Amino acid sequence: DRGIVDIDSESLTVETMAGTREAQPYITDGLVRNVRVSMGVPKFKPEEIPVSLSIDDVPILGHKLIIGKKKLALTFVSMGNPHAVCFVSESVDDFPLTDLGPQIEHDSLFPQRVNFEVVNVIGKDRVKARVWERGAGETLACGSGACAIGVASQLEGKAGTKVDVSLPGGTLTVEWDGKGNVWLTGAANTVYHGEWPESNK
Repeated sequence: DRGIVDIDSESLTVETMAGTREAQPYITDGLVRNVRVSMGVPKFKPEEIPVSLSIDDVPILGHKLIIGKKKLALTFVSMGNPHAVCFVSESVDDFPLTDLGPQIEHDSLFPQRVNFEVVNVIGKDRVKARVWERGAGETLACGSGACAIGVASQLEGKAGTKVDVSLPGGTLTVEWDGKGNVWLTGAANTVYHGEWPESNK
């Protein structure tokens, strides 16, 4: 949209702290409307997440954790950052995320803290979720969190290779073939323009 990359480019690469990612823009009327991003290959070993467990059988599905009076079953996924995904029967809207999120984030099970997702399964191709991000609190959406949810949903047999993840900030589509990169597709909207002034030195 800013003319930095040619409008006819089928994809571009973005270097991130988690590795180089490929982004495929979908352009309508000269503007990017959606972007499909390669989010990397999920990891499941305890030391890769990391999670303080000595378990050789991975992925770790439905690990029991009691926080207060809540009994939770957590599935662990690394998308370049740690995630604990919890499928719940109660509505995610009613889940006490602001109370339990900080406790789970800082639990000794997670040496680098953790992002925590609570999920309702709506169908084989749709889930509804809320996310507690480490260091940020509850957020309207989370790309790596949506990917972790999509991966966990497939591993637990709750979804197929493509699932829409409905978050308070909108819906993201996650695709995973069960072995390679996770692909994330969502709307792209410009929300801010700004300039960083030159230093006066």
